[in-house]
Amino acid sequence: MEEIKFVATEADAGIRLDKYIALNYSEVSRSYVQKLIESGGVWINGNTGRSKDFVKDGDEIKVLIPDPEGLEVDAEDIPLDILYEDDDLIVVNKPKGMVVHPAAGHYTGTLVNGLLYHCKGTLSGINGILRPGIVHRIDKDTTGILVACKNDAAHRSLAEQFKEHTITRRYDALVYGVFKEPEGRVESFISRNPEERMKMMVNPSHGKYAATKYRVKEQFGNKYSHIVCELETGRTHQIRVHMTSLGHPLLGDTVYGPKKDPFQLTGQSLHAGVLGFEHPTTKEYMEFASELPDYFCELIQKFRNQFC
Repeated sequence: MEEIKFVATEADAGIRLDKYIALNYSEVSRSYVQKLIESGGVWINGNTGRSKDFVKDGDEIKVLIPDPEGLEVDAEDIPLDILYEDDDLIVVNKPKGMVVHPAAGHYTGTLVNGLLYHCKGTLSGINGILRPGIVHRIDKDTTGILVACKNDAAHRSLAEQFKEHTITRRYDALVYGVFKEPEGRVESFISRNPEERMKMMVNPSHGKYAATKYRVKEQFGNKYSHIVCELETGRTHQIRVHMTSLGHPLLGDTVYGPKKDPFQLTGQSLHAGVLGFEHPTTKEYMEFASELPDYFCELIQKFRNQFC
């Protein structure tokens, strides 16, 4: 059983309990949170919570996530946008809203469920039953390119490249505000937020070292910017945390940015547009690109019409 604790802030006041937990613990869906609440698995200030309760500043919230019992991950016939495939690996373009691997509240409909069906179970087993083939991941609401491995040798090779930070990873993002300089670099330590466990934060003294390069691709009035970020490291929520630390949170990111999203987006506007690596067998450098998703392009066009 996993125990998670949150402390609500003034900015959280007025948010329904079930929505607050789902926003701050992205591994579970809101419907799963509601079931937890109904079963008595959520407390506010020591009292059993209800979905319709509204969070107040200073509320201490505890959530108990039960361990999965007898879990088996099923193969599912889920359409996949495959960019490349061979005997060692498969490169896919993940849509918004798809969870990469099964976790509490998401045991079906994940990328892993689809990969098990498409690859007929031929996936690396290094990461266990819940994450076959998965050597890296992107958030549920981040779109774009992800590589999975079909055997353990390929997995070890790709894992080492990720560890050594030799993988090329470029992301497109739409952020609040405009930049004084056309490009820049952020480096910091990133650690878990002690008050909100599922959030990360820039920490001046300890955590994991993280570095992100960025360049401005287009700016819209003095309101918004389209930027391209290149990861030198790969930490949890790295781009979201680094851009927020600069005063430029991502549009749609209600975890690190404004709690009320004026564009009614389902999550952060972040797209893994380029992924490059050395093939584990041929040793050839391979690079893949993915076009921006429709919602991203529509926002850009809306901003151009409004500000240009």
